[in-house]
Amino acid sequence: PPSMLSLQPMSPLSLERVAINISDARIVDNDGAQPVDTRVVRSGPAAYFTTLPIKTMCAELHAAGIPAEISQTAGTFVCNAVFYVLMHRQAKARSPARAGFIHIPYLPEQAISHPGAPSLPLETVIAGLRVMVAAALSTRKDRRIAAGATH
Repeated sequence: PPSMLSLQPMSPLSLERVAINISDARIVDNDGAQPVDTRVVRSGPAAYFTTLPIKTMCAELHAAGIPAEISQTAGTFVCNAVFYVLMHRQAKARSPARAGFIHIPYLPEQAISHPGAPSLPLETVIAGLRVMVAAALSTRKDRRIAAGATH
């Protein structure tokens, strides 16, 4: 019979496109905070776009057989706040570096504690990170590939 680890659905690496200046949490974070309708950075703009070539990175991941997707936002909680603050700092930096945010799913052994949670094996995550770094280092202009969302 298949192991419990193999019963977990596979999940793609999720390359985030936009960090938005809002925190609106439906649950508390690890420190017990639950911001609702608050700005991540009080004086910051509404949003920042990633400066990584995410469409090229996604295409290269697919070519390598690694599940990946473009996500339009990192949500409205901790991941988005990390992404937004990173991009805000880069916007203010003298020599900004390319920056962005990638959601990495649970490892199968972690997902087992979260019934129904998608996962991706560590070896696949590592291979994906290598592909993305190589694509980011070798790509000056991102590919124009349809990757919009319908909702």
